[in-house]
Amino acid sequence: MTTRFARALPVALLMALGLTAPTTASASAAPAATATSCYGGAVTVHYGDALEFGPYWTTSRCNDINMRVIGGTADYVNACVKFAKYGTCNHWTRVGRSWTTIATDVLDDSKFTVPAGVPLEGDDAVMQIAY
Repeated sequence: MTTRFARALPVALLMALGLTAPTTASASAAPAATATSCYGGAVTVHYGDALEFGPYWTTSRCNDINMRVIGGTADYVNACVKFAKYGTCNHWTRVGRSWTTIATDVLDDSKFTVPAGVPLEGDDAVMQIAY
């Protein structure tokens, strides 16, 4: 008990005098490192649960809408972005296992869905959508 008191006394004395210990650069950078990246905010969807995913609303995290296949039997899916404002697909894109842009330069807070299809009947896919 006396060792805890002995360690706490100098800290309490420094605080009472208005002095603080110096901070390191990594401590001040911590809040920026916890910010969600475009891909860090991705949602995971399962083909078979739905053929059209959403609705979603674009965010300031991403300038584009991106997608990738992360599991299942399908090596790729065909996907498009259907903005609620227009009601039709922009264009169909083949999306594989790496991030692929399916819509570019999107405005923040735009409502959209993502219709998707697998190449073969009976295939399944687990995908991520980042927006």
